[in-house]
Amino acid sequence: MPERQRDPVVARRIALRTATLRCILAIFAPGWTMLLGACGGDPGSGPVEVKWDRVTCERCRMVLSDRRHSAQVRIPKSDGKSKVLFFDDIGCAVIWLEDKPWRDDRQTEVWVNDWRSGEWIDVRSAYYLPGQETPMQYGLGAQTEPANGALNYAVAKAHIFDVERRVNVHGGSLDTAAEDHGHQ
Repeated sequence: MPERQRDPVVARRIALRTATLRCILAIFAPGWTMLLGACGGDPGSGPVEVKWDRVTCERCRMVLSDRRHSAQVRIPKSDGKSKVLFFDDIGCAVIWLEDKPWRDDRQTEVWVNDWRSGEWIDVRSAYYLPGQETPMQYGLGAQTEPANGALNYAVAKAHIFDVERRVNVHGGSLDTAAEDHGHQ
């Protein structure tokens, strides 16, 4: 069967449209790429998706794998953006945050998993049930509603520091141990 011949006028129109589309894509593709990149990036506030079994705790360096007792701290940066740090236990987050100058800054956000659903909830409005089996044995499970025996955030912090005093008799963490070794 002979190859079908194209009308030269039709062929020219197709070539012109193809060239026009390529020009439009070349002009707008970088903007679209940036726009799409922004959609998939960090939203700037709130908790972020955790790469479970890959990301490590900022304080103790254990891998986050317990989806019911982990925490996140979003800290403000000088450029107006923020940075999210991950913790395997609410106790690690509270102790790590204690000596930071921005711990009471309203832009500093702290999130903890609801021990029943794994959903992220604000640490300051959560209620904490003692007696949980947690990665670092601070023993607190967070939830959104009050319950018998549940602690508010202030009492939960006191509980965490009490556990730390009783259990961590050396008073150190990986952060201070690295500094101490550097002076030898």
